[in-house]
Amino acid sequence: MKKKAELNVIVPDALEPTFANSIRIAHKDDEFSLMFVQTIPNTDQARAKAIVSITPQHAKRLLKALESNIKIYEGRYGKIKLVEEPEKPSDVEVA
Repeated sequence: MKKKAELNVIVPDALEPTFANSIRIAHKDDEFSLMFVQTIPNTDQARAKAIVSITPQHAKRLLKALESNIKIYEGRYGKIKLVEEPEKPSDVEVA
């Protein structure tokens, strides 16, 4: 199997990091859309920080990459515990 060449990613100077504590996921036959949202504490408001649309194939690759990286993370730092908060809507919504 061929090894993939390293991709040289150019990050524009104006691109600033952002924080999201919630994700909304929607899909149709040819794309998945991920809306990264920052909820505003003590309010019923949230701000969309980024919307990223990807193909179903990239969504599947993203799932595999996340599973692999979570396994590595948990091996290094311990199991990630999900805290159930029934009074709060889920941080990940699927449309």
